[in-house]
Amino acid sequence: MNLASDELLNGFRLTGEKVRVIRDEMEQNDVLGIVVAWDDDSVMIRKANRRVVQLSRGYTYESAAAPRSASS
Repeated sequence: MNLASDELLNGFRLTGEKVRVIRDEMEQNDVLGIVVAWDDDSVMIRKANRRVVQLSRGYTYESAAAPRSASS
């Protein structure tokens, strides 16, 4: 499992940039929001409706402004 790096997550947190979390190959299952916090196993994402979700660091984290990558 390829975990999201601390540097990547900290960059997203500091800029407040919206991220896309790719959980599987289906685009409708992506989570969009901003990085709030993380630990060794999980990342907290605040969605647009202000709900906070806890997701695995093993998912793919990328900028929401960029086109969706094909990898999951």
